Amino acid sequence: MAMKEEGISVVVPLFNERENIPGLHGELRDAIGALAVPYEVIYVDDGSTDGSFDVICELAAADALTKGIRLRGNYGKSAALIAGFREARYPVIITMDADGQDDPSQIPVFLDKLGEGYDLVSGWKKKRRDPWTRRAASRIFNLVIRKHTGLGLHDINCGFKAYRREAAKGLDIYGELYRFIPLLAHWNKFRVGEVVVAHRPRLHGRSKYRASRYFRSFLDLFTVMLLIRYNQRPSHFFGGVGLLSSLAGFCIILYIASLRIRFGGILNRHPLLMFGVLLVIVGIQLVSFGLLSELFLRSMARPAITSFIEEKTGIDT
Repeated sequence: MAMKEEGISVVVPLFNERENIPGLHGELRDAIGALAVPYEVIYVDDGSTDGSFDVICELAAADALTKGIRLRGNYGKSAALIAGFREARYPVIITMDADGQDDPSQIPVFLDKLGEGYDLVSGWKKKRRDPWTRRAASRIFNLVIRKHTGLGLHDINCGFKAYRREAAKGLDIYGELYRFIPLLAHWNKFRVGEVVVAHRPRLHGRSKYRASRYFRSFLDLFTVMLLIRYNQRPSHFFGGVGLLSSLAGFCIILYIASLRIRFGGILNRHPLLMFGVLLVIVGIQLVSFGLLSELFLRSMARPAITSFIEEKTGIDT
């Protein structure tokens, strides 16, 4: 309960949700207002073209607890979340989508779970209000996540989440890596939990997501696994693959050399020769790339999301 009293920041990333914003805002004020705690609502407009930011400006002008951020273009949900996290000033951060399918009245459930000692609590849309194609793709995707990461969440991509501020601001996400936020937090040694949430039907507009995105996300999963396991030691990954490639190529060359000794003349026309040489060259390149990656790692800087922001409303600068 003490955590609730410290304050709540609600971050709502959105893209073309003009019709859904007013209804969601009313529900948020009722839900959080009933808790009698300090709070703020931060809407992050990810380059909407339907006038969503105009609605946000109207809400901010009428309510000092409402704030708005507009990005210069459609940079994606990861950039919108990071921008919202950086503006959040309370110890507890709630994220939810602006499509009206998340129920703000369930925010206390997340807060109670955080109070059990978790750093991040993710929602589980146990009964989804989506087409069967999306439900099937989601189940397969989440099953693969559980099997290969050891993180036992049922719905890793649910946008309805609660964070302790240190967990949210410790994230370094880009592209579509927002789908793996619980996994990244788990890797950063934060305690990750899950609560069942209601999933309501969309009343206005169309979903921005398609089932095909889940299949593209398997490539993102490979990226995440690479970042998690080899983030601080890329030479171990590239060097390991490179050494295996070079070893295989060297063995092939030795085999060709033995044929040359036994039968003579075969060295110049055997097709495995070029393949063996190619494996050795590729292996050397991979080892070199791993070493260069170690050097680049030392000089990498986190991108400045603030450069994406075009305008703010209701936020002191």
